[in-house]
Amino acid sequence: MSRLRALQAYIILRLLLAPLMLWTIVTVVFLLLRATPGDPVDAILGPRAPAAVKAALRDQLGLSLPLWKQYFNYLGQLLQFDLGTSLTSQGEAVTKIIGDYFPATAELALYSLAIALVLGLGIGMVAAVRSGSGWDLGGRLFGIITYALPLFWIGMLLQLVFSVELGWLPLGTRYPITLTAPAGPTGLYTLDSLLRGNLGQFFTALYYLILPSVTLAIVLSGIFERIVRVSLRQTLDADYVEAARARGIPEMNILVNYALKNALIPVVTVLGLTLASLLGGAVLTEVTFSWPGLGNRLYEAISLRDYATVQGIIVFFAVIVVTASILIDILNAWIDPRIRY
Repeated sequence: MSRLRALQAYIILRLLLAPLMLWTIVTVVFLLLRATPGDPVDAILGPRAPAAVKAALRDQLGLSLPLWKQYFNYLGQLLQFDLGTSLTSQGEAVTKIIGDYFPATAELALYSLAIALVLGLGIGMVAAVRSGSGWDLGGRLFGIITYALPLFWIGMLLQLVFSVELGWLPLGTRYPITLTAPAGPTGLYTLDSLLRGNLGQFFTALYYLILPSVTLAIVLSGIFERIVRVSLRQTLDADYVEAARARGIPEMNILVNYALKNALIPVVTVLGLTLASLLGGAVLTEVTFSWPGLGNRLYEAISLRDYATVQGIIVFFAVIVVTASILIDILNAWIDPRIRY
């Protein structure tokens, strides 16, 4: 079988398995939500509400139905691309909640990923080129420490230093409540402000992005640093690199044109897996910095036992991760012709 046909067969298989993966996630989340203590009706009405009022609301929300019937009703909604209606937001559709809150999460994720790539690739390259030196030891410690530290602790530490003690950066939120936030088609404040040519709004939005994006980027950069350091070190010891040195090619050209290109292939592979960590980390980051994104909204929905909103947001995140994973596999195969499926 040719490489192209093998890749096509692999992609078709992944596409066929994607609904099964999503169904598994939906089922696990559905059962876990209903197995955890707490009642959405109590969260809405309070524990002291009359029993008759609680029963009427439970019937209205469909929570009095048998569990199996609730499950199949929800699957039927998903097959119609209907994520349901929030139990606690006055009948607001979950798709509208996602549309309102996701741009903030996407903006935070994009800036965090960009900072993490620059930081992780830079430190990993220096550590690999200067193997065995203090730079190498520092790079290893950076990768271990950033991966081990709790994300919310890093966020609170940065808030304490740069917001409380130094007063350089805002403590939280996305944009000052006293100013008009940028409006535009994307919902990304920095991009919309640039599209409108308003540099004042752009720098204000960027100013409020610094702390939360750096917090999330620190954790992710450790992953990239370790991968780049190990991969680049192996590449620099390869025979074709030694042959290039023997031909008198400058070391910088060897690093950029020979070694780095092949060393970055594992980074592309890990990007798909990192996306799940990025979205998961966004929840903790948004809660820490009161960032009005989808992660913060998910946290609120879990606290209020809002089944429909929690399920809808997690399904939305799962679709993003599965789709990105398939695209990364295709991109990886295109970059590296040695890959066989």
